[in-house]
Amino acid sequence: MAKKVAEEAVEVGLDAVQRRRESVVLESADLIYNLAVLWAQCGVTPAEVLNELSRRESLYGIAEKLRKGAGHAPVKGARTARNSGRPTGPALKAAS
Repeated sequence: MAKKVAEEAVEVGLDAVQRRRESVVLESADLIYNLAVLWAQCGVTPAEVLNELSRRESLYGIAEKLRKGAGHAPVKGARTARNSGRPTGPALKAAS
């Protein structure tokens, strides 16, 4: 299953580079489905993954990239929820 997830991720990436919007949608659905199957096989729940995303968002905002090996601090000058005017954490959920 891990190979299938990797295959689908590559397909999404290639379609995105080629700006093939409809293919990105279709391949993304395949990727998310196969990822969910992989999580189930590993005993991981979607809630655990969403909690991790929330934890990261509350720490780093929406920084596009994190410096590698630097304690996961945001990249200098990266847009974050804190400096973009966008809501974060509970405010983000309330705004949805």
